Amino acid sequence: MVVLNKIYTKTGDDGTTALGTGERRPKNDLRIDAYGTVDETNAVVGLVRLHTSGSAPEVDLVLGRIQNDLFDLGADLATPETDQDLGYEPLRITDSQVTALETAIDDLNSELTPLRSFVLPGGSGASAHLHLARTVSRRAERLMVELAPNEKINPAAIRYMNRLSDYFFVASRFLNEKGEQDVLWVPGQNR
Repeated sequence: MVVLNKIYTKTGDDGTTALGTGERRPKNDLRIDAYGTVDETNAVVGLVRLHTSGSAPEVDLVLGRIQNDLFDLGADLATPETDQDLGYEPLRITDSQVTALETAIDDLNSELTPLRSFVLPGGSGASAHLHLARTVSRRAERLMVELAPNEKINPAAIRYMNRLSDYFFVASRFLNEKGEQDVLWVPGQNR
C-alpha cells in the first residue's frame, strides 16, 4: 500500500531523484528518462479514455488495465535489479501481462480488414490520441533498449512496451469504425 501524505519532499531540489533501491541519480539519467516516458504514455492513455469511457467499453476496459500495468512497468524500471536486500520484493512486469496484451490485440484485429496501405494518424478523436500513445510508447521502448546494454532491464518489460504500441495501433483502427474511417497514406499524392 502506497501512502503519500506529503507531495513535495525537497529531496529532488539538487537535480537528483531516488530509485527504488535508494540510489540517487540525476533527473536526466537514461533510466529516469525511460520510466518518465512510460509515465507520459500513461498520461496519453488517460486522454484516450476520455473518448472511450462511454462509447467503447471493450477498449476502455483494456486501457484501464494498461494504465495499471504502466505503473507496474514504471516501478520495474525505477528499481534496478540488485544483489542488495531491499527488504521487499520489487514489482516486475510478467510474461502473463505481455500475453494479455497479445490476446487483446488478436481480439480486436480479428474484426479488422487487412491493410493495403499505411495509416495516417487521425480519423476519430480516440484514434488520433491512440496514435499519440503509440508514438510515445515507442519512444519509451527505444529508451529502454538504449539502457539495456549498460544496465539490466527486465526482458518482459521491453516485450510489453513493444506489444503495447501494437495494441494502440490496432485499437486506433478498431475505433475508426473497424478501419472504415482510417486515413490512408497515398504515396506521392502531393508531388
